[in-house]
Order: sequence, then C-alpha cells, then structure tokens
Amino acid sequence: MFENFRKFETTIAGRPFVVETGKLAQLAGGACLARYGETEVLCTATMAAKPREGVDFFPLSVDFEEKLYSVGRIPGSFQRREGRASEKATLASRVIDRPIRPLFPKDMRNDVGVVATVMSVDPDCSPEITAMLGVSVAISISEIPWDGPIAGVSLGYVDGEYVINPTEEQREKTQMTVTVASTESLVAMIEAAANEIPNDVMYNGIMFAHEENKRIVEFIKGIRDEIGKKKIDFPSNDPSEELYEAVKAMAIDDVKAALDTDDKRIRDERLKPIYEAVHAKLDEQFPDEAIKIDDCMYKLQKYIVRRWLLDDGKRVDGRGLDQIRPLAAEVDILSRVHGSGLFTRGQTQVLTITTLGTSRDAQLLDGIDNEEQKRYMHHYNFPSYSVGETKPSRGPGRREIGHGALAEKALLPVIPSLEEFPYTIRLVSEVVSSNGSTSQGSVCGSTLSLMAAGVPIKAPVAGISCGLVSEGERFITMVDIQGLEDFFGDMDFKVAGTKAGITAIQMDLKVHGLTPAIIKEALEKTYTARCYILDDVMLPVIPEPRKELSKYAPKLLSTKIDTDKIGDVIGKQGKVIQKICAECNCKIDVEEDGTIFVTALDLNDAQRALDIIDTIVKDPEIGAIYKGVVTRVEVYGAFVEIAPGKEGLVHISHLDVKRTEKTQDCVNVGDEVIVKVLPPDEPGGKLKLSRRNALIEVEGLVPENEISDAPRRPAPRRDFRGGDRRPNRN
Repeated sequence: MFENFRKFETTIAGRPFVVETGKLAQLAGGACLARYGETEVLCTATMAAKPREGVDFFPLSVDFEEKLYSVGRIPGSFQRREGRASEKATLASRVIDRPIRPLFPKDMRNDVGVVATVMSVDPDCSPEITAMLGVSVAISISEIPWDGPIAGVSLGYVDGEYVINPTEEQREKTQMTVTVASTESLVAMIEAAANEIPNDVMYNGIMFAHEENKRIVEFIKGIRDEIGKKKIDFPSNDPSEELYEAVKAMAIDDVKAALDTDDKRIRDERLKPIYEAVHAKLDEQFPDEAIKIDDCMYKLQKYIVRRWLLDDGKRVDGRGLDQIRPLAAEVDILSRVHGSGLFTRGQTQVLTITTLGTSRDAQLLDGIDNEEQKRYMHHYNFPSYSVGETKPSRGPGRREIGHGALAEKALLPVIPSLEEFPYTIRLVSEVVSSNGSTSQGSVCGSTLSLMAAGVPIKAPVAGISCGLVSEGERFITMVDIQGLEDFFGDMDFKVAGTKAGITAIQMDLKVHGLTPAIIKEALEKTYTARCYILDDVMLPVIPEPRKELSKYAPKLLSTKIDTDKIGDVIGKQGKVIQKICAECNCKIDVEEDGTIFVTALDLNDAQRALDIIDTIVKDPEIGAIYKGVVTRVEVYGAFVEIAPGKEGLVHISHLDVKRTEKTQDCVNVGDEVIVKVLPPDEPGGKLKLSRRNALIEVEGLVPENEISDAPRRPAPRRDFRGGDRRPNRN
C-alpha cells in the first residue's frame, strides 16, 4: 500500500533521528514524519500552483502546531480543544521561519505553507528542533524552489562543557540555551537565552553547533538526492531591467537628496513628490508594469544606501559606523503605576511599565512542556501611530509576541527568585515611536522600569543591534541600525546583556548566512555599545533598584508553614482565612507546599495578618503577650481567643489587678483584651491566660495588695503593638 515509503536514520547527540516519507500526507508537496527519540513531528511543505496577485512580497507561512495529545493531556479550555497558537508555538514558528525564508527566491509570489504538527513529545528531545529538521527535509524533497537544506540544533553549556540538544535534566543546569541553524557553510540563525555568558564562550559555542549542523545538512542532502522531486519553474515578479533603469536615470539624484537626513519624517516627506513624479512620467511609458514602479523605487533606495555604506562608509544619517544615535533615559513618567521607564534612541522611544502582583496573578500555561505557570511576563505593543501610520489594533501579532519574548529572555537572568522577591512581575513595553531596534529599546526601558519599581534585579541589562551590508567577500557592520538600514541591510543582530555577559540574542537575516568573522565582530561591537549605554545613559538616571516599592504597589510578605497546618490556617469552609482577610484588609494565598503569601496595600496590615497566621500554626509561647477577643464569660472566668482556633481561659482571679467578684464586672463578650500566656497545669494541657499579668507588665498597673504610699518606679515600656497578636519576645 505504501510502495513509496522510505526510512532514513542518523544519530544526533547520541539519540536516533529518523525520517520517514511516503506514508503520511502524500498529497502535500513534501512531507515527512521526523522522529527524534520518542518525539515525533509531522512536517509538510506545499506551494500554490499560481502566484498570488497584487502582493510585493513572498507569501510564506510557517505554523508550529502543538497538540496536547502529544503529552497525554486534554486541553484545559472550555471547548477542550486546541485553539489559537500559544506564545511558545508562535515563537517556535518564528525560529523555523527565520532560517528558511532567505533561501526562497525573493521574486517568487506563489504561496508556500509549511506546517509542523507535534504528535508525540519526549521531554529529552526538543520538538522545536525536530520540527526544524523535519521542515528542512519536507521542503528539500518537494518541488518548491529553495536553496537549502538547513539544519538546526540546540546548544547547552553545562559544567563548562558544550552540550548538543541537552536533555531535560541538562536543561535544568545549563547556563545558556542557544538555537543555531546553518546551511552547509554559513550560520543562518541564532536565538539565545543565556545567564550572562561572555562573548568568547558564546562565539565558540555557536561555532561548535555549526559544525554539528554541517553533518546533519549532509544527511538531509542525501535524502533530497535520493527521493527529492524536481524543482519547478515559477514566473518571476521582478520588474524588467528596462523599467528599473528608467526609474534610476530619472530619480537617483533626487532620491539621494531625500535620503540624506537623520529625520524619518523629513525623509518620507521628501520621497512623496519623487514617487508622484516618477509615476506621472513612467505610468504611460510602461503601462504593463506601472504597478512595479514602487518596487523599482524601493530597489533604487536600497542600491543607494548600500553603495554609501560599502563604497563610502557613509550612513544615511551621517553617523559613524559604530556611533549610536542620541540617547535619553527617564523614570517615573507615569504617576500611579508601580514603575515606569522611558528609553529614547534617536526617533525610537519605548515606555515600559512594571506591575507587581501576587502569586494568583501568575500566567497559567497549557502547552506541551512541563511549565505550568510563569511569574515574570513581558509584553510588547507596536501601535501603528509609532511609525506614522493608521490601522486598527487587532491584538499582538507574531512580531509583537516575538519581540516581547526576546526582551523577556534578556531580563530573566537578573529577575530575583520567588524567595527573594515573592511577586508576580509583568512588564509592558509600549513602542510610542519607532525608527529601528524597538526590541532592544524595550530591554533598556524595562531595566529602568524595574529599578524604578524597586524590583531588586541582580544587574542592569541593555540591548543594541548590529547591522550588516555585504557584497561577495566584502562586508561592513554598523551599530544601532535605524529603520532604513534594517530594511535595506542584510542583518539585524540583536544582543542584550549586562556588563558581565550576554543574556539574549536574536539574529534576523536577509542573506543565506554569516561567516564566523561577521559573528565575532557583531558580538564585540554590541558589547562595547551596551556598556556605553549602561554607564553613560541609564545608570546616571537610576544607579540601582529603589529600596522601597511604590505606595501604589501591593505589599507582600511570605512565610512557610508545615503542610499539616494548612487546614488550621484555612479553617472549616475557609472561615479562618476569610476572617483574617476581612480583619486585616488583605489577600492571602496558600500554596500546596505550605508557602503563604499575604498581600495588602498597607505593610502594617500584611504584617498583622502574618502575625495571626504565625500564632495559629505555632503553640503560644509561655510568657508572650497577645491581644485577644472575649468569646464567652463564665462564673469562673472568661475565654479569650488570641488567634483563630486558639482560645484560652482567663481565670477570674487573673482578670484584673484588683479582686474581681463577678466576671462581667471586668469583661464582656466581644471585648478586646491583652493577655499573657501562663504555663499549663500539665504538659500539653489547655491554654491558660492572665489579663492581670499583662496589665502589670504592659501598662504598669500595680496589684491591689501591693499599693503603698511610697512612690513606685514606672514599669518599663514593653514592645507591644496594640491591634495585633504578635508575641512579645522581650
């Protein structure tokens, strides 16, 4: 039945990697089931028969589809089925997209759809890496024109050693996680999260991964050569050379003059009449290609910018190759938020806001890995007005999700642990103006915002991008690329980190790949630039995290109790914990491991609640003084509750410093009284309390039988704060 079924096998990091073709998805242009260990991903690539009309780009879609059956789980949504792609799935799609996209013909307009469906997950074998390799196979064996294959691996750094495709246990220990994709000769994509890794360790690791990729590329080429289909011809969408030369001859001098400014608004205004003039003259002369005149104008601008850089070392805005645009940093832009920071680089401005919350504010995750929630989130918004355009907001797209995740990775190594800072942290970066490198602006703005909010980050983080223009063996790199250099250049190499080392990398390319020399130079230039940004711009504004939180931020205290005491804190039907929350105007979260978080706007309220919890879970200390409430009165004395579930008897002889004939003469139900804990009659006996002893010790009252005419020395003031149940331990 499956006469075309074929199976190919190799090993990667000591685990079998198997490619099966000819059984599943036989109507797709190219398809394979990629198996890595027990991770299995169905990868397909299909191209439309005809080009799409009216588009000026190559319409490629890449979808990484997480299926929860792959990990034996039923989706937690109301409909119990997979819905919109999770953020992790979106990020995986982007990681696959970036190395394969530059290898397609730039003038092709046929839709190409690539789908990687995760069907089974082995925690030791990354489904993202399996999908990337499977996609490379699927496109390679299809009829789709493509200058591949590529290969990709994940690189770890454990105990000073590089590890290819680390296992789940190794991922817990690794100091960096770097996804490296390569062609047979060049590095095509780098995506990194690292714990302040030095440049040389990162560079050597990238080269180590590149060598492994070369071997895998040869394996995929063998599959392609054996069963691959013949690549089809496609109608080119490039404008004719005659049209381009006509546009160039007419407009090159005017376009040069228009581009020669550091102000994007001025540049755009200068270009508008040039476009109009070119259309007015050439639309009738080239009626069949009038729609492609704008493509020629784009091509002409690209030609000018690249020639300036390669031949003259000149940038559009007149900067030197390693010169950063004017920078500015500011904090406390917004009044009532928990923290805010504004970072400006040229005409790029990012305002980042920090919000602090409780454990219940952590994001719940429903994906194919073992992460169930996260307490640190970074969201990035890119409204149309930031580039002077207008379009309706429809929520974050893939680019916004990707940039937010990049900034999140960049800051994660310096975020304090839950034990150090028991808050959920959300950062939102609002791009209010954009002329290139907004993702790295959001990294800088986030550092400012976190420190302004009083989050004790371990070190400040800054980010910067490095661009590239190459021609054959020649290349020029430049720091802090603006929008035009990003559009017309070959690379956007984003690096974030502290002064100690790299925390995140994301590399976007328009060429097939980078040589080792380019990678090394980009790492060196971005390190120098981010140190300058930190020392000269950011730290003079706010040198360290503030010691106190904003008055508008919730005040959060935590403690840990024995798990068998959780029931005592919660109480029957939650009555105890509800009573504490109402009395102390706070929120209380109890974790399964016995960790308790108390949150209130007033720190005193939170401390009071924590003291009550402490009293509940610990046996009252003999000699300690508490404030309690009279719950009932009897002939022989009064019962006083010093904490929910902790009630003791104050014998009538211990109600006052003077003789008491009747309990009600001294106290009544509902009265608040101070009491001192007395030793029990027997070990483990019932709680005994004394109001008399507390009055003597705290208020300095004198027992009736000790009164005399001689002056008495005032009783020492005890460290007892009314309104709480904290034991007096002096």
